[in-house]
Amino acid sequence: FVNHKKFPQEFSIEKHSFIQDLNKRLSLPADIRIPDGYLEKLQLSSPPFDQPLSRRSRRASLSEIGFGKLESYIKLDKLGEGTYATVFKGRSKLTDNLVALKEIRLEHEEGAPCTAIREVSLLKDLKHANIVTLHDIVHTDKSLTLVFEYLDKDLKQYMDDCGNIMSMHNVKVFLFQILRGLSYCHKRKVLHRDLKPQNLLINERGELKLADFGLARAKSVPTKTYSNEVVTLWYRPPDVLLGSSEYSTQIDMWGVGCIFYEMAAGRPLFPGSTVEDELHLIFRLLGTPTEENWPGISSIEEFKSYNFPKYKPQPLINHAPRLDGEGIELLLAFLRYESKKRVSADEAMKHSHFRQLGMRVHTLPESVSIFTLKEVQLQRDPGYRNSSYPESGNNKINRRQSMLF
Repeated sequence: FVNHKKFPQEFSIEKHSFIQDLNKRLSLPADIRIPDGYLEKLQLSSPPFDQPLSRRSRRASLSEIGFGKLESYIKLDKLGEGTYATVFKGRSKLTDNLVALKEIRLEHEEGAPCTAIREVSLLKDLKHANIVTLHDIVHTDKSLTLVFEYLDKDLKQYMDDCGNIMSMHNVKVFLFQILRGLSYCHKRKVLHRDLKPQNLLINERGELKLADFGLARAKSVPTKTYSNEVVTLWYRPPDVLLGSSEYSTQIDMWGVGCIFYEMAAGRPLFPGSTVEDELHLIFRLLGTPTEENWPGISSIEEFKSYNFPKYKPQPLINHAPRLDGEGIELLLAFLRYESKKRVSADEAMKHSHFRQLGMRVHTLPESVSIFTLKEVQLQRDPGYRNSSYPESGNNKINRRQSMLF
């Protein structure tokens, strides 16, 4: 909770227990460093510890420490820019840790703040080792700044860095972490709805975290961003492409399958440029859907209007030769046409494909990384351009974090 180097040796037991009580009452990050003189001031003004803090006094106490204040963060490099948000790499003066500062401009026309508010309201309740942590929220008249933990790169950058040839063991480790984060969300009835490699962040240890919950719980999946750029269709399930708005947790599982394939094969599975093109690519590989494998498909107007040829399904092994039989079986379980038949995140984690990771990965507490287990380690990727990955501290990665939009 506290950085003892900042305090003299005679740091008393009384003061230590005072800090622990304070931590419980304020829900502070574990690595917080309390500013000098703060504790004495708080002891004079604080109610006795057997009385719970009201929301207002809790907020006032956090504010005194420096939470909710822009001056508590130093901006470093700009990582990326969208129409309504800019992301900076930053440093917290409170913890000395690197952070990602997602600055959302509030004067922009309608739309932007509501996705930001949705993201905030979801993320503050999601505490998991495979979900990006929201540390703080700073609200001013002109902007809303979300302070996230900083991760070195996203999965797209990771794949680019290893020349799109990942170790098959690492594919397994990343896929398991995606499923672990999703399973936690889905149990809480939260759908991500915008899974893609750019929204999966990875640190130097190999920990993968789901990011960018801006679309979660939105009423429909937009096809354009605020700056009128086209949102990628590559990870979108066919039911959504054909206009379905009945969303369940299975909406995310199709995208997991597409990402699994991309990690294993080194290229996107269905890189369509329009809805029709995307559906063509899907049907050409998996076969044009029928009433047998997608009950009700023949009465969907959009499907009828496209008048697709009757494609026969192709063997997936021809397209993903590096996957073994169990991998192909799991991939097909993600790519079922009928959404309710798709494997759930929880079921997928138990698939024999992950046998190699051992049994202990299934019993870890939610907030604990799978890398705390000695049997779980990343291997060197065959195509990696830097001879020393994974490694602590020596990878100076300052690339754009394309997440957080």
